[in-house]
Amino acid sequence: MSAAQAATGDSAPEAPAAAIEVVNVSRWYGNIVAVNDISFSLGPGITGLLGPNGAGKSTLLHMLSGFLAPSAGSVRVLGEPAWQNEALYARVGLVPERESVYPFLSGHDFVLLSARLHKLPDPRAAAAKAIKEVDLEPAQHRAAGGYSKGMKQRLKVAAAIVHEPPVLLLDEPFNGADPRQRLHMMDMLRRMAAEGTTIVFSSHILEEVERLAENVLVVVSGRLAAAGDFRHIRRLMTDRPHTFTLRTSDNRRLAAALVGDPAVFGVELQDGALSVRTSDFAAFTLAVAKVAKDADVSLLELRPTDESLESVFSYLVNR
Repeated sequence: MSAAQAATGDSAPEAPAAAIEVVNVSRWYGNIVAVNDISFSLGPGITGLLGPNGAGKSTLLHMLSGFLAPSAGSVRVLGEPAWQNEALYARVGLVPERESVYPFLSGHDFVLLSARLHKLPDPRAAAAKAIKEVDLEPAQHRAAGGYSKGMKQRLKVAAAIVHEPPVLLLDEPFNGADPRQRLHMMDMLRRMAAEGTTIVFSSHILEEVERLAENVLVVVSGRLAAAGDFRHIRRLMTDRPHTFTLRTSDNRRLAAALVGDPAVFGVELQDGALSVRTSDFAAFTLAVAKVAKDADVSLLELRPTDESLESVFSYLVNR
């Protein structure tokens, strides 16, 4: 506090509180640890919760939504404890990954039911607005049991946003969506974020997070492996050591030529193929064609052999 503020009794303006605060949170089921000592805070905008299947993403989202109690630590949403706080449901929207659509209801009635459960003053108008947001108007009066997987996903989103919550949590929201539906959903989420909504969505697909999220939380085996600006996390993933498998017209000749490349630190002949270790993914993929041409060797196959999300995330954990 400055001297002028002390004299006038004014206090310095406080920074806005985070919409989501997770402090040293763990969740276990018997001897199985699903989430292990995770901490982070989030404000308005879009955050991607990225990790392989079984990493603990759904467990974390269920704790954020108040449906699951942490075994240790604290989860606060909009300044309040998430667990056993029914009043918070009026300010949070959740789109679960699992099937949660009543097949005997029409899409319209499913969203209308959500609007009525939230006791909105004009549930029909709210339902109509949410259905339009997710582009389901042409199919809204059909039974939801006949919807495609992508349509059911959009229906769940409509039910989750019908009360215009300031916090929206989505678990693998793009499963089953075709390219047009995916783009429409991304545009809608960007608009909501621009209006001040705090959005967290989980995905095991790197490209989905790259196209939508401003920030990323990388979760591996229940642990927070990395967090922050997506471009920084992407660089960590790209700059890690890589292994390529090559099949060529002359593996031995190309191996000898590659040994002198500064981006290559390991070459091995195995099972009729050439295994190459490189410290620079981009530099190697640009250089290998020229090296092969200069050595008069034809490239028949070139593929990365360690590009699974599990290998990428394990590198982040162990680096």
